[in-house]
Order: sequence, then structure tokens, then C-alpha cells
Amino acid sequence: MAQFFERLDSKLAGFIRDQQMFFVATAAPDSRINLSPKGLDSLRVLNDRTVAYLDITGSGNETAAHIKHDGRLTMMFCSFSDKPLILRLYGRGEVVRPSEARWADLISQFTQMPGQRQIIVLHIESAQTSCGFGVPKMQLVENRTDLADWAMKKGEQGLLEYRGKKNSRSIDGLPTGIDGTGNP
Repeated sequence: MAQFFERLDSKLAGFIRDQQMFFVATAAPDSRINLSPKGLDSLRVLNDRTVAYLDITGSGNETAAHIKHDGRLTMMFCSFSDKPLILRLYGRGEVVRPSEARWADLISQFTQMPGQRQIIVLHIESAQTSCGFGVPKMQLVENRTDLADWAMKKGEQGLLEYRGKKNSRSIDGLPTGIDGTGNP
């Protein structure tokens, strides 16, 4: 049976830390719903009402566009191990980029990665657990290095150019906060 929480307790925070992957969902009015899987060592529990992940340059930037235009953000964690559980975090998102004052404090919480673009912060309004009985048991074989390899090959200037072309607008044409030169 589903249970709701106003904040993370130590058990829920520990569950989040144990997960190797999580999912992020956003939408803006009249836009497609975006649902993205995330992995690597990119997520941090900052406190009982805040989590954040280090967002790496990728093929799009839907999450940032939707946060800018709507603000709603949902994260989902599900156990693929012996003990089933699904945890959803609901709240308001915030995008923090390297040019912003908060970046220095937030980035100190993470292991920096090639291609890092921004930090997505979720200010939790509620959390919900459910059984997860339908989620299969699976094992992590290894983390992929493709994204880091690609970013290192592009280099900083190449990443700026790529972000300017591919990350400045959502697939529905919404601005993401990154301009055509790749800068926030």
C-alpha cells in the first residue's frame, strides 16, 4: 500500500543512496512529457527536503526547459534487488549552472565528470512509496563510460558548440536557459 511522506527519513535517504539508477520526469504546458533515466555517481541527498543530481551534456535538455517553464519535477527510484520498493519524490526543480554563485557550493558535493552541464535540484514537496512487486530483479554489470568518453573527445569548446546547437531549446521549442553559443 502506498505511503506518503513530507520529507525523507534516514531509511528513505539510504534507499536513494543505494540505487544505481533513477528516473526524472518533467512537463510544461502543451509540451511532451519527458522521462529520462539517470545513472553514474550523479545523485546526492542534500537534506531531508532536497536532492540534486549532476546533469551531464546529452542529446537534449528537456528537464531544464520544463523546469524553466513549469517547475514541476518528479524523481523515481525503484529497487532491482531482493527487497522491492518504489520511491517517488515530487516537488519543484531548480537548475544551477557553473556561472551561478550556488554552483561552487553544490559542485563540492559531487565527483566532477567530463561534460557536466548543470546541477538539477529537487525541492521535495512530498514523497511516496509503493510496493514494487512488479519490478524485476536485475544486477548492475558495470557503468557505461560512453558519455564521459564522448565529452572528453569533444573538449570544452566542442561541448559549448554542441550545447548551443542541441541543448538551447527543447524538442518542443522551449528555451532551456542555454543560449546559442552554449552559455547560460
